[in-house]
Amino acid sequence: MRNPIRAAVFPVAGRGTRFLPATKASPKEMLPIVDKPLIQYAVEEAIDAGVTKLIFITGSSKRAIEDHFDTDPELERALRESGKDELLESIHGIVPDGVKCIYIRQGEPLGLGHAVLCARPAVGNESFFVHLADDLIAGEPPCLTQMASEYEDHGGSVIAVENVPHEDTSSYGIVAMDESSRITQIVEKPAPEDAPSDSAVVGRYLLAPEIFDKLETTGRGAGGEIQLTDAIADLLDDSPVYAYSFGGTRYDCGSKLGYLKATVAYGLAHPGTGEALRAELLKMLDP
Repeated sequence: MRNPIRAAVFPVAGRGTRFLPATKASPKEMLPIVDKPLIQYAVEEAIDAGVTKLIFITGSSKRAIEDHFDTDPELERALRESGKDELLESIHGIVPDGVKCIYIRQGEPLGLGHAVLCARPAVGNESFFVHLADDLIAGEPPCLTQMASEYEDHGGSVIAVENVPHEDTSSYGIVAMDESSRITQIVEKPAPEDAPSDSAVVGRYLLAPEIFDKLETTGRGAGGEIQLTDAIADLLDDSPVYAYSFGGTRYDCGSKLGYLKATVAYGLAHPGTGEALRAELLKMLDP
């Protein structure tokens, strides 16, 4: 039996410029989907997978994330005195007992690979998740839980992938794999004519600790940043990395359209809004 995955890294230092001016003073990870911010969905998915150490790689203007996962005795007291027990419960159990939050500042915006490397002192010498909150995945069981099960089967590292239109390969890391789903090649944002497949890496990784040594020596790649994809490419010869086609629907909440689609989908699934929202949408579509 393999050691369970206990640490999850959340790179949240990005500025979210595609959502300006909404993200000028508020982190993009705090954008709400119905009644919870994106980062809370990410944390809940990690906790469901058994994580007890939440590691946030932050930057400037990210204090709201720390405040969200901290306790607020004054607010809790006000809700309790007002008899709003349901609302009290919704904020009281965001981070359960036994789960701790660690915040590490990424001094320079040097890319996803650098953000993951910043987590090394907190992760230690164990396998860990990397979770990009921009990619909201509705799945049952949740995506990280699926990946933990896949890891239990064969060890190594596991990367979530899904097929994308061939013309969109330049927006993703693209992998080639053998018949056992072991990755044989990974390329960051290749042009369609250079892409080894249409299997794109999305925002879920389960990485062996050996990735940190690779990141230490990874130079700047696409966009002048230290790319996690490049470090994974270096890892392929030393340690197995598997592509995993998860079950569920991914919403790219780093784009306006993806964010709106997620809001509608989750709003329709929410017990408090689903029926009314469906009726309103039908009226809008057929006035």
